[in-house]
Amino acid sequence: MSSSDVRRHTLADLLRRTASRLPDKLAIVCGDTRWSYREFDAVCDRLCQSLRDIGVGVGDKVAILSRNSHSFLAMRFALARAGAVLVPVNFMLKPDEMAYILRHSQARILCTDTELAPLARASAALDTAIEQFIWLPGEVATPPEDGMLDFDDLLKRPAQKAHAASDIDGRSLAQIIYTSGTESLPKGAMLTHEAVIAEYVSVVIACEYTADDVWLHQMPLFHCAQLDNFFGPAMYVGATHIVTASAKPESILPKIAQHGVTSLFAPPTVWISLMRSPLFDPPSLGSLAKGYYGASIMPVPVLLDLQELLPAVRFWNLYGQTEMAPAATTLPPADQIRKAGSAGKPLVNVETRIVDDDCNPLPAGRIGEIVHRSPQLLSGYYRDEARTAEAFAGGWFHSGDLGVMDEEGYLTVVDRKKDMIKTGGENVASREVEETIYRHPAVSEAAVVGLSDPVWIEAVTAVIVVKVGHALDEAELIAHCRGSLAGFKIPKRVIFADDLPRNPSGKILKRDLRARYDQPAKQAAR
Repeated sequence: MSSSDVRRHTLADLLRRTASRLPDKLAIVCGDTRWSYREFDAVCDRLCQSLRDIGVGVGDKVAILSRNSHSFLAMRFALARAGAVLVPVNFMLKPDEMAYILRHSQARILCTDTELAPLARASAALDTAIEQFIWLPGEVATPPEDGMLDFDDLLKRPAQKAHAASDIDGRSLAQIIYTSGTESLPKGAMLTHEAVIAEYVSVVIACEYTADDVWLHQMPLFHCAQLDNFFGPAMYVGATHIVTASAKPESILPKIAQHGVTSLFAPPTVWISLMRSPLFDPPSLGSLAKGYYGASIMPVPVLLDLQELLPAVRFWNLYGQTEMAPAATTLPPADQIRKAGSAGKPLVNVETRIVDDDCNPLPAGRIGEIVHRSPQLLSGYYRDEARTAEAFAGGWFHSGDLGVMDEEGYLTVVDRKKDMIKTGGENVASREVEETIYRHPAVSEAAVVGLSDPVWIEAVTAVIVVKVGHALDEAELIAHCRGSLAGFKIPKRVIFADDLPRNPSGKILKRDLRARYDQPAKQAAR
């Protein structure tokens, strides 16, 4: 064994060390599957050996198109142990969009479950390099898919230690995660083992993870938030993980009570749905102690409601993006009301500043682009040198978000650069308008976008979902905004919708709203 092996610190090593410390601790619960850390580690060993037997080598790309399951998590660590590269695929994409990711990543193997198998086959058939499928069993037992390697069969090989590939270390590529950004072609963020582990350390410290935590993982694991903000760091410290494929209240709320869940991450939209569910019963949720949110703003009225209904739960806000592996800042429980709306301060392994268009630092109170330096950062965009160079211009990583820091160093995210509305020569942050709208008691959800207008160029437009049992019209909402906002910030148009489009992390897709409503606006202007 070389000196580099002795010092190696990869994702595969993390699991082995946790299993060594806490072998009999319950690690994974998914449907009828229950694994201790010793058992989980052994499963990953056998799976790693089987992957090697079918030709998966160091650096090979293996894609996963699957809902949450025990087998997804086992595959994640088996790939790390084999030195292969994980490529999670968003199951909400269209086949041609999935095929782009498969082609661009150069994945040769695609892992999928019963529900998504038809989509996996259709996507792989679109001129990709996929040679083999692996079927992953899910939370609910189903027969394996014909023509696919069976996950359970791969685990039948004799148990033996599968040491991590000797030619990988912390600087080796662990995963390529494709951004869900607004560009026509997503970017593949390359994250090394050491980048992901640096993020784990940051989150464990900031969010107070312990081995006593019992987590419910219901948001999609293909998204880096659930995978690397919550599952990975909590596995590092030896927590117990309840895994489910449904983020609906009727799935989440009973499981909290059944399993004594202590820790839950959900975007604001899911927290809202939990509170409004007929199954929401605070006394039955007494085990819940830690609540985490992110992906989009938590309206202050919603946060106040949560704290009133669940007074024993301490809340954290996490802000970041895929390229940061993905957390960058956090707002801790003590600051939730005092600094309401803030993203908090940078994590222990992150340096953050606000800069102008020339990358010059801006003083407190000035709006500019949020940039970072951190060992958590991506090493670049896969097969995209131009966008990599652009992202790292000036020696900082450019987030594409606009923000402001106060005198105490707390960051407030103002908007995405692309979401800043330029109306009549003035800049309007959609987030500020949304915060005001959410204070109206009849508003369930809101998104503010700029739509084409012959007079204003971009008209501030509010898309509203009204609470069940309430009534609201455009005049009333505009009058509500007039009491808090300057005239140029008040919506010129209000659209009422049944729901708002979101990505799997719960973030509202404003590009979809612009595409949906901008064409009628242009036609009306003619």
